Amino acid sequence: MSASVTDEQRLAHRTAFLQTHNVTASQTVLVHLTYDGEDYRRYFTISSDQSGDGIISASTLVSDALFTNEKNVALLLPVADCIGAVLYDPARQVIGLAHLGRHNLIQSGGSEIIEYMRRDFGTNPATVQVWLSPAAGREHYPLYDFDNRSLHEVAMQQLMSAGVTAANITRDARDTTLDPQLFSHSQFLQASQSIDGRQAVVCMMRP
Repeated sequence: MSASVTDEQRLAHRTAFLQTHNVTASQTVLVHLTYDGEDYRRYFTISSDQSGDGIISASTLVSDALFTNEKNVALLLPVADCIGAVLYDPARQVIGLAHLGRHNLIQSGGSEIIEYMRRDFGTNPATVQVWLSPAAGREHYPLYDFDNRSLHEVAMQQLMSAGVTAANITRDARDTTLDPQLFSHSQFLQASQSIDGRQAVVCMMRP
């Protein structure tokens, strides 16, 4: 999932990754990030009409999280160092995929993402199940705005302050800056890694 490949190579990499999870590119929508502007709480609900967006066609949405209540619509997020968070409401049958990084955590993104689910889907925060991907730890990526705590620590605090229970949060505690099996963008910038690669998270509700 390297960031420095051609469009054709990127599509091939993403397609191969999706295929390992029995998902096709044509049924997948990309969580497409930019760091332009000042708002990092750009959340959207998508449907099968947008399948393939950002994967086999150009992205039409700049987003920090996507949600769907349709089966067989996959959401894909390439990520390195920041958190890829899967959010699932089993009662309302809604699934979402969010990017939780420094920019949106400063804007209380961990709480705001749950508020979006409550407002748009009638979600009860106490029933939301959350899975957090590996992320950069405090040793090499302290969040100075949060007393040098880690991305995981701040995200979990914000999620729970919005009503998600600790028992419903599953965290992959691996540190992307320390685990040699994971890519780290920050370590690449510091020349500690030779490849500016990406992990990826995909989620989908099946029938």
